[in-house]
Amino acid sequence: MRPFITIVMPVRNEARFIADTLGQLLAQDYPSDRFEILVADGMSDDGTREIVREMGKQHSHIRLLDNPKRLSSAGRNVCFQKGKGDYFLVVDGHCFIPDNQLLLNVVGCFEKSGADCLGRPQPLDPPGLTKFQKSVAIARGSRLGHGGDSMIYGEYEGFASPVSNGAVYKREVFEKVGYVDETFDAAEDVEFNYRVEKAGLKCYTSPKLTIRYYPRENLHGLLGQMVRYGKGRRRFMRKHPESMTLNQLIPAAFVVGLLVLMLSLVLFVITGSTVPLMLSSIPYCLYLLLVGVETIRGVLREGVRYAMPMPVILFIIHAGLGWGYLKESLIDRKLGPRAEIPGIRPE
Repeated sequence: MRPFITIVMPVRNEARFIADTLGQLLAQDYPSDRFEILVADGMSDDGTREIVREMGKQHSHIRLLDNPKRLSSAGRNVCFQKGKGDYFLVVDGHCFIPDNQLLLNVVGCFEKSGADCLGRPQPLDPPGLTKFQKSVAIARGSRLGHGGDSMIYGEYEGFASPVSNGAVYKREVFEKVGYVDETFDAAEDVEFNYRVEKAGLKCYTSPKLTIRYYPRENLHGLLGQMVRYGKGRRRFMRKHPESMTLNQLIPAAFVVGLLVLMLSLVLFVITGSTVPLMLSSIPYCLYLLLVGVETIRGVLREGVRYAMPMPVILFIIHAGLGWGYLKESLIDRKLGPRAEIPGIRPE
């Protein structure tokens, strides 16, 4: 008998896309009585709930669950706690599943590896992207657009750290590390996967588990996403200070340096002093050079039509991450030391 798989889908206001995602899951080449799709809805007000409810009437293994806290972290826990699965697969409400072999590949990877959890690539290259979304995908997939230790854009297969891309878990994982920390509004998966790794559990990653995600559709949405990610990084490092690396601090230093550059410019206008302006400009001249090189690399791979948006998108990525980190740091400073919040334990 096949292992039972619980598909975990925390959503909020995904009416435009959720029917397609559910349809791709329903089309999986896997016995329909051996998997369930739990949609933890964060009290959507755009028709998402009605779509899921109607599809649930036709397919009994789709279940709509309430997530009154609205956060993805809380939605994951709703599904983790109520799911019947031997394995738990996390899928967003707006993504593209390339084929109907995903669930079979999940089982195959667990059986092949004996791992406790599985990681997967999550490239931003589904079909039907706009020019702007394609530019975001190129920028995010570049060396400047994501952390050097991230595995979400790679094709590696084998045992690896789950921190950046862990997304499938055996039930026993929750008994050993608890559930997701619901104080996180972003990076909740990173924090949970970090605890999985610290507990000594094994993770196996494979391109056979690839799910393709959609980039943000405009600069405003991208900036908001990056600010949230920056805040999540700060919360993660606050809870796990031993995880701090220089790479994680660079976006915050980038934003602080911009403030220094603007102050130097004001000083130059008022006093005519050029030394502070010249010194504070040097890092950003180097930054512009790196952005230029990365833009050329992207253009050579994908075409000249993406040349204009890429520098702006890279700037938004770095500035958004840095501002989110600093904003959360200012909140920490204002509130003072707070008790560490452990992962929620199973009941």
